[in-house]
Amino acid sequence: MVARPVAALLMSLLSTAAAGGEPKAFTCSFPAGIAHVYEKGKFASEEAAPISFGIEAIDTAAQTADLKMPRGTGHLRIVQAVNAMHFLEVVTEGFLNVTTIYDKDETKGAYPAVHSRHFGLLGQPIVSQYAGYCEGKE
Repeated sequence: MVARPVAALLMSLLSTAAAGGEPKAFTCSFPAGIAHVYEKGKFASEEAAPISFGIEAIDTAAQTADLKMPRGTGHLRIVQAVNAMHFLEVVTEGFLNVTTIYDKDETKGAYPAVHSRHFGLLGQPIVSQYAGYCEGKE
């Protein structure tokens, strides 16, 4: 019985936080990353090239957003967490990309973020993870 009021309070806090002053878009930059490529029966790690992209048209009520990349756009689903927002992209081939943007670090003036890609090439699994920051835009 206690779980329902607690869940309702939590949802209320999340929707209030999302409605008040949250950015409607982000520009994200990930200067460093690591990729794990599965070859010959094991994963090998290698440095991943830096990436950057934008997240726009954030609609927390509909749980949707748009991904803006230099070579095109994509559709994102949003999962709201207590101190973060997860943006999920299911690419055409069914692979999954996840970007998590955490609450703003007031000292840095930016939002810490992590970006993960789960895909494959010619039947070989490839996963990569990046750490960086996003700048909020109104």
